[in-house]
Amino acid sequence: MSNQTIAEQVDAFNGGFTEQIGPELSGVFAGEQAALTADGVPDGAVREGDVVPDADLVAADGAPTTLAAALAGAPAVVVFYRGAWCPYCNIALQTYQRDLLPTLRERGIGLIAISPQTPDGSAQAVQNGDLEFTVLSDPGNRLVRELGILTEPSPEARTAHAALGFDVADSNADATGDIPFPTVLVVDADRTVRFADVHVDYTTRTEVPTIVAALDRL
Repeated sequence: MSNQTIAEQVDAFNGGFTEQIGPELSGVFAGEQAALTADGVPDGAVREGDVVPDADLVAADGAPTTLAAALAGAPAVVVFYRGAWCPYCNIALQTYQRDLLPTLRERGIGLIAISPQTPDGSAQAVQNGDLEFTVLSDPGNRLVRELGILTEPSPEARTAHAALGFDVADSNADATGDIPFPTVLVVDADRTVRFADVHVDYTTRTEVPTIVAALDRL
């Protein structure tokens, strides 16, 4: 396993990012993160004991699939992320590839990452991190809505994104700014949630040891 946690990698990234974009834009993102934290996890968000519904999804090569097909009747760790444009998502996915996937393979447990991006965005996420696990698109955030983990960047954050030459709607399959709260679920073979961790502050993510510990609930 890597010597660095996701949080440590994020801290290192933030130092350079803040310097790169300047105090004004950094302040916008810090304000957004503070507001999200203050609001907390939505009351209707997925939780332990819920059953994740099946959903129509799209593979990175554009082929239609479903969540049930991706799970193939086996338990899995399911990761909802914002998109390949999100540096915090890339840090998390690359850490899961390096530090989590070997353990999951030993135990016969799948790893699936889902975002609202186009298939091209999913393919970019795979390329960014040399990912060897399943990466899927949830067009229109249909599954995310059913799980109660839908959000969107604040208007101020989207203005800041534009100043940096980016708009999340350009990456999403439905051309909206809707995105999931970063979330990790551990589900059994019947898609029953045995562990759920929803992060409203998108700069924080579920650490690998926490996920490994949750596997004992399967």
